[in-house]
Amino acid sequence: MADQYARTGEDKRPTGMPVIRWEEPPEGPVVVLLDQTRLPAEEVELVCTDASALVEAIRSLAVRGAPLLGIAGAYGVALAAVRGFDVDEAAVALSGARPTAVNLSVGVHRAVSAYRSALAEGGDSGVAAVAALVAARALHREDAEASARMAEHGLALLEELLPGGGHRILTHCNTGSLVSGGEGTAFAVALGAHRAGRLRRLWVDETRPLLQGARLTAYEAARSGMAYTLLTDNAAGSLFAAGEVDAVLIGADRIAADGSVANKVGSYPLAVLARYHHVPFIVVAPLTTVDPETPDGASIEVEQRPGYEVTEVTVVQAPVAGAGGGIPVAPLGTQAYNPAFDVTPPELVTAIVTEAGVVSPVTAEALAELCARPRHVLG
Repeated sequence: MADQYARTGEDKRPTGMPVIRWEEPPEGPVVVLLDQTRLPAEEVELVCTDASALVEAIRSLAVRGAPLLGIAGAYGVALAAVRGFDVDEAAVALSGARPTAVNLSVGVHRAVSAYRSALAEGGDSGVAAVAALVAARALHREDAEASARMAEHGLALLEELLPGGGHRILTHCNTGSLVSGGEGTAFAVALGAHRAGRLRRLWVDETRPLLQGARLTAYEAARSGMAYTLLTDNAAGSLFAAGEVDAVLIGADRIAADGSVANKVGSYPLAVLARYHHVPFIVVAPLTTVDPETPDGASIEVEQRPGYEVTEVTVVQAPVAGAGGGIPVAPLGTQAYNPAFDVTPPELVTAIVTEAGVVSPVTAEALAELCARPRHVLG
């Protein structure tokens, strides 16, 4: 069994809390994660002493969100290297833990490349392990910096599209500090609007079936003092019809070369609603989410989650009754269709906001040009 255990903290973390960190206690290095499956009822940390524990945490969604998965993947490789496990084996397991989020494999590759380069240059396994950890820490720092730049670019775009402030923003799933080394992606833009006095209301989709919006986005919005309202996913249409949405802001788990966007299932219907009601549909994601090796939306592998996530409702500390540990809400044996993501075509996306700038209209050529910019001019 993966060596993973829980640790409950007494402190009240501020918004922007570190959700992942590297520690080196006397018994050996560990990766410490905030267990997001336990929020908002309690704040519990998972302490992972090997890569297999981290894989388990990724699959169970204890750690989640595209940018954070990249950071976790890099730290997982470093953990395997420092503790003397097979780095290649750990890399394969980590990369395959969730197939849709490209950031995960990007983070793994970056740490593995640093490890192998150190070995190729004549370093021993200890030197190579340090190189992998340095790469992971650099990715963590860069993601925090990218988050701040995305917030700036996104807020400027909102001011351009919706002059005058008073923004009513609808968001889906969770895209705040819980998914990032910084303050997040789409949520960071809304947070910037709030701080600037430009946010009138944050509409929070509950995001079925695992309720990342209700459990996590509402949790972050409340801690930030934002004006927010939670709604069921299927109430979004009536909200648009009532003219209560000025913009939709979502994150992304993979952006194909043509600009197709894979994000938490339920994003595509919002894009269709936004187009019909002439509301901007904006995707906020770091460049690590753009995958030039995936040509189009049809080429994106969409993760299929277990059916019990739909047929059962999981409540922290609830009596265990179903196969997935939750309370059954459907007849025994009911089959469930449970894709973790859907894909929005580029023609429905108003703009893609990255740390390097904004792509609008969204085309393969514009996206490729943005990704090809030298790093020293990004900002």
